[in-house]
Amino acid sequence: MTSVKFFSNLGALCGFEIKGHSSKNSDDEFGKIVCSAVSSAAYLTANTITEIIKAKADIEVDDALMFVKVENPSKEVQIVLSGLKLHIEQLAEQYSKNIKIYSEV
Repeated sequence: MTSVKFFSNLGALCGFEIKGHSSKNSDDEFGKIVCSAVSSAAYLTANTITEIIKAKADIEVDDALMFVKVENPSKEVQIVLSGLKLHIEQLAEQYSKNIKIYSEV
């Protein structure tokens, strides 16, 4: 199960944390595809925030973990994070056994 937590500050999205794998085991091809979709979206978001927008962010990446948090998110950062949130919400609707979403203020 992949858990996705979105962070907000005063109502503005400022980051996310993704933990876990969507696949049950090494033979779970369906879960691997869902995991790849989540991972790709997370990397696209993190790279856009840090390399394209050039926002300073706290980032941690490890096996089955990605954490990205921006202290003072610009409007552009909030738009990118909103796009990720929408994408993950739609994936979670389709694959509720693989993805759970949480919010933290």
